[in-house]
Amino acid sequence: MLQDGKIFIGRSTKPEYLDLALANRHGLITGATGTGKTVSLQVLAEGFSQAGVPVFASDIKGDLSGIGAEGSAKDAFVKRAKDIGIDYKADRFPVVFWDLFGEQGHRVRATVSEMGPLLLSRLLDLNDTQEGVLNIAFRIADEQGLLLLDLKDLRALLQLIADNAQELTTTYGNVSKATIGTIQRQLLVLENQKGDEFLGEPALDIKDLMRTDRDGRGIVNILAADKLMANPRLYATFLLWLMSELFEELPEVGDLDQPKLVFFFDEAHLLFSDAPKPLLETVERVVRLIRSKGVGVYFVTQNPADVPETVLAQLGNRVQHALRAYTPREQKAVRVAAQTFRQNPAFDTEKAITELGVGEALVSTLEGKGAPSMVERTLIAPPMAQVGPMDPSERQQIIASSVLRGKYEQSIDSESAYEMLAKRAEKAAADAQAAQQGGGGILDMLGSLFGTTGQRKGTLTVGQRVTREVTRTVVNQTVGSIAAEIGKSIGGRQGSSIGRAIVRGTLGGLLRR
Repeated sequence: MLQDGKIFIGRSTKPEYLDLALANRHGLITGATGTGKTVSLQVLAEGFSQAGVPVFASDIKGDLSGIGAEGSAKDAFVKRAKDIGIDYKADRFPVVFWDLFGEQGHRVRATVSEMGPLLLSRLLDLNDTQEGVLNIAFRIADEQGLLLLDLKDLRALLQLIADNAQELTTTYGNVSKATIGTIQRQLLVLENQKGDEFLGEPALDIKDLMRTDRDGRGIVNILAADKLMANPRLYATFLLWLMSELFEELPEVGDLDQPKLVFFFDEAHLLFSDAPKPLLETVERVVRLIRSKGVGVYFVTQNPADVPETVLAQLGNRVQHALRAYTPREQKAVRVAAQTFRQNPAFDTEKAITELGVGEALVSTLEGKGAPSMVERTLIAPPMAQVGPMDPSERQQIIASSVLRGKYEQSIDSESAYEMLAKRAEKAAADAQAAQQGGGGILDMLGSLFGTTGQRKGTLTVGQRVTREVTRTVVNQTVGSIAAEIGKSIGGRQGSSIGRAIVRGTLGGLLRR
């Protein structure tokens, strides 16, 4: 599958290859359900792994897990291999399984601070006003050194802001308790959907996605996404976060002989559907620039129209499986798909898209100085590993023997905003109690001076009113200075994020420094 720095994809009138030196120019795999997109993805993933390039791919239906099991010489595979001029050789590839819920792989987490306000607003489905308040919350946390690791940290900060909304409005803009209440309710919805299991520590170290095995083969990282797809917004937000982490953390390397990592986004339409314009513009910028970090991004979806044109224009390597064209809308989609290729005068691209059989695809890859090749009708090579889901017991065995076992399974509850604010609240209560006790002398003195003559039932004496005002003043001053005190006293933190500076990146996530 790997020949002279190129991945063998299949055969048209000639062998079709993906040049590794141009693989970081991104790509697109499209086609209707059941036409072979996952097989094409697996063929490319196997080729990258053989070349020593790590791969990350989401596994929507569980089919991709078979790449870690040895294939079998089925008649159909042997025949196809013979038809395209190669020998079928069963193989298996090194895999690491990941799962946001920790059931079918190593658990994946990110901290609230690393997610940032832009992606978190997307995850919570907030409107512009609510997103603005969330930005204020993150701004206060950053300025005061408050570390937001999980949902309880964010809730504690939002509560503090609600209690001091009037004072904060003059500095940061309008902050209403009603808006904060709405955000809190959305956090509850996320928690009920188990989305909170993704937010916390230890956070994923992207270096663990960029490993090779002892034989120099790239590790194929597979995210179990069958259960995750029940919450499409969480799925899309997680993938966007991971892409932003790669973009922010990896150094500039320019054009390499082959990528440092290849990223496959299955069900790519979920990344862009209902996304606000600022987020789309940011994603476009990240996709455009991330190739200089040595990362190739490959979108997998049903139709090229699922991807915004500004992003689509950056996807140089294309594999188009069959599309159906029964309705006017579907016919338009086929025309759009055909127009994205460099046309081949030997056949009608639009017509060919509707005639492709299972295992066939229209292929166009970058060649020479980066120009796309003419589209060719191609018979895709058979995968050498198992096609279809891996046996669950074998999967669990791979997870148990992984070098990452034990690193991500147990959550870490480091000292962060929640604990720090709780300590300051305890101090405020203690100061208030001390002030109340100290007010007794004032009460006795004022009582002797003014007496209680004529006091109505239910009213306060002068001394009692003074005590109440002293207590209120102490409490307000203490609560108002909580953030400032934390900013002065905060040190490092436990867990995987020691020593991070409060600096945010393109998608608003906390940069690791």
